[in-house]
Amino acid sequence: MVVSEQVVRALLQQQAPQWAELPLRLVGEIGTDNVLYRLGDSLVVRLPRGGRSAASVAKECEWLPRLRAHLPVAIPDVRAAGRPGAGYPHVWAVYGWLSGARATEHRVHDQEQLAHELAGFFSALWSLDATGAPAPGEHNFFRGVPLADRDQQTRASIAALRGLIDATAVTAAWDEALAAPAWSGPPVWIHGDIDRQNLLVLDGRLSGVIDFGGLGAGDPACDVMAAWKLFDTPARTAFRKALEVDEATWQRSRGWAVSQAVIALAYYTDETHPVLVRESRRWIANAVGELRGQPSG
Repeated sequence: MVVSEQVVRALLQQQAPQWAELPLRLVGEIGTDNVLYRLGDSLVVRLPRGGRSAASVAKECEWLPRLRAHLPVAIPDVRAAGRPGAGYPHVWAVYGWLSGARATEHRVHDQEQLAHELAGFFSALWSLDATGAPAPGEHNFFRGVPLADRDQQTRASIAALRGLIDATAVTAAWDEALAAPAWSGPPVWIHGDIDRQNLLVLDGRLSGVIDFGGLGAGDPACDVMAAWKLFDTPARTAFRKALEVDEATWQRSRGWAVSQAVIALAYYTDETHPVLVRESRRWIANAVGELRGQPSG
C-alpha cells in the first residue's frame, strides 16, 4: 500500500491538528508492514500497510504506555492513536522519535556489551505481569507459539529452498530444536521480533528497542533467538549466561531463528527485500554452524 504525504497531512488535519503544519518526510528505511513519516523533529507517524499490521499498531497503543516505564531502555512513546479517514482504511499512530541508529555491525563496537544490555532488557520485560496480555496470534505473526506449531511451514520452506541452502544441515538443526521440551512456564511478555533493524544504539550502547508488532505473551525462546541473529560466538555465550536460560529454551531459540530465516528466504528475494534475505542467510549460518562446532557471527 502506498500512503502519500497528502493523505498523511489530511489525517493530521482531521485528527491531530496540533501537528498538522509540521514538516513531513518519508522515512527512507521502509519496512514491509508499515509506512513511516517523520513529523517535525521529534515525532513519527506510523501507518500500517494492511489489516494485520493495523492490529499490531492498535495493540502497541494499548500496551506500550503500560510497559515503557518499567524497561531499562527507551521504547516507542505513543503520542496519539488515529482512526481511519481521508481515504486511508486503517488505524495509525503518532510516536515520539527515538534517537539512535540501527544496530548494524559497524555501529556496535562491543558485541558482548550489547549482549549484556539486551539481556537486561529481556529480563525486565519477562518479569512484568502478563495478566491480560494478548496470546500469540495473527496480530503478532504467531510469535511465541509452541515451536511445533511452525513445523509444517518450516519444512515446506526448507523443501522450497533445496539447492539454495544446505537443506540436510538445516533440517537437522530444526529437528533438534523440535526435540527440546516445550515451554512449561506461564506465558511471559515477548517482543517477538528482535534483530539489528529493531535495536537502536548511541555511541555503541543500546539506547532503544522499536517495532513491537510481535508483542504478546508466550515462550521466551522467541526472544532468545536474538542470540543467533545478532551475536558472534563469544557474545552469544555472554548473552546466554546473562539470561540464565535453560538448555531446552536455548535449543528452541535456535529453532525459532532457523524457522524465521527459511520462511523469509522462501518468500522474499534479493529484489524484494535484500536486507532480510542477507540477514536470514546469516542467521542460518550462525545456528547451523554452532551445531557443527564452527565459530559464527
